[in-house]
Amino acid sequence: MADHSLFQSFFLIFSGAAIVASLALFGRQPLLVAYIALGILLGPSGLAVVDNVQLLAEMSNVGIIFLLFLLGLDMQPQALLSVLRKATFVGLISCAVFLGVGFGIGQLFGFTDTESWVIGMALMFSSTIIGIKLLPTTVLHHKHLGEMMVGLLLFQDFVAITCLMILLSGSTGEVDLAQLGLSFAALPLLVFFAWVAVKYLLLPLFTRFDRFHEYVFLLALGWCMGLAELAEILGLSREIGAFIAGITLATSPISQYIALSLKPLRDFFLILFFFSLGAQFKLSMVPEIALPALLTAAAVLAIKPVVFRYLLGNQSEHKILAWDIGFRLGQISEFSLLIAFLAFNQQLIGSGASHLIQATAILTFLVSSYIVVMNFPNPIAIKDELRRD
Repeated sequence: MADHSLFQSFFLIFSGAAIVASLALFGRQPLLVAYIALGILLGPSGLAVVDNVQLLAEMSNVGIIFLLFLLGLDMQPQALLSVLRKATFVGLISCAVFLGVGFGIGQLFGFTDTESWVIGMALMFSSTIIGIKLLPTTVLHHKHLGEMMVGLLLFQDFVAITCLMILLSGSTGEVDLAQLGLSFAALPLLVFFAWVAVKYLLLPLFTRFDRFHEYVFLLALGWCMGLAELAEILGLSREIGAFIAGITLATSPISQYIALSLKPLRDFFLILFFFSLGAQFKLSMVPEIALPALLTAAAVLAIKPVVFRYLLGNQSEHKILAWDIGFRLGQISEFSLLIAFLAFNQQLIGSGASHLIQATAILTFLVSSYIVVMNFPNPIAIKDELRRD
């Protein structure tokens, strides 16, 4: 019965997504918007025909893992080290600014101090999925843009891990600094292990059995998932582990074949992600959080591009490139949703603050996608002159 129910959910999601995607393209709208709208329509707050939303949300996180793995496959290690040096300064200042903005908005609408700090945490991060999925990679200018964005997003990942550990310690009231230090100390060890494993195990296996395409696909999939899970065990995140898995393979001749093989699988899970994002939102909370959510989303959409533009401009980036990156990072993140979920479960915030973060995520995802798709080069642009992949 469970299998039948899951199949029915897949039927409704992907058949529905095919229909709304067709309508979106005819209407010159971004596809991501269509998937979120379908989730709201079919989820518990809409027609309620898809009820196993939590299971689908857990499955959809695999799409983020594949996204980071494929991103690593397209990036050279030397380039990453270079941009991380720039990204650290920009990341620190921008996180501090957005933390303050979120706290101020929380105080303005009468949330407690703790809820206001959590709202501020949620505003610090930009979406890896939106940023990378709408990023062209074939032109040199955009390759540098992508490297800068990846550096910033990776830095935000480390900040997000710190925030999650602080939230998880909320029940005890004390942050486990020893565990936090061990987690970050594990990062260079994970990188070294990945480099050794690729050089002495994976590459010889790829070289010997490269004629068996099924085996190449399976080995790449196992490597991605295995290192992602190892990173999670070490107290980092699966996203960081998947990215390291990809970047350690980036210099191998087979990296582009692996990337092409995994892209359809990535897209499958990303459709699930955007659907589940819409499906998990409770429409009954809209009257309570409509005004705070609209103001918070407007603040994010207006302030983030400006902050990134000036911080990157001070780092000697060209003005046009700095604006481009700023608008691509002008939303909050999947991590923001996880922060809202954990803080609510730890009883640090109420339902109102949690849904404020969720609504802000949906609104900024939607509007930010529109801005990028309509105005900047990207793989799913409606205008032919902007379409790049």
